[in-house]
Amino acid sequence: MTVHKGLTMDEITQHIGRIVDGIEAKDLDGLRRLYAADVVSFDVEPPLQHVGVDAKLANWDKAFAFFRDVRYEFRDLAVTADENVAFAHGFGRLHGTTNTGVAVAGMWVRATFGFRRIDGHWLVTHDQVSVPFDIAGGTAVTGLEP
Repeated sequence: MTVHKGLTMDEITQHIGRIVDGIEAKDLDGLRRLYAADVVSFDVEPPLQHVGVDAKLANWDKAFAFFRDVRYEFRDLAVTADENVAFAHGFGRLHGTTNTGVAVAGMWVRATFGFRRIDGHWLVTHDQVSVPFDIAGGTAVTGLEP
């Protein structure tokens, strides 16, 4: 694969922007259009994998039910792409105000997206979110910042 500085990279960057917009609007229908029907998602929440767009959206629905308002920040985006396959990675942070009025600062996670061009449209076919952990203590390290 080669890194393209042109249209493909811009398309992937815009697609991730639409994911951020969909999350912040709590727009499950809008998010559905951004993922492949058979997307495989390795999220921070059990189980080990979520298979299919309905499973992916159910995970977002749980998060949306927790927050009165939600924000998603994505930074340090890197994209590698050719005409039909792309991947992108960076750091994401979900934060906002819970339904009980508590402000949640969230934590930075590592995020990777795999894309395929399907019927002329870029769709997420795989995503993975991970949290670093202390191997000796076996605990998540959630206070890191990019």
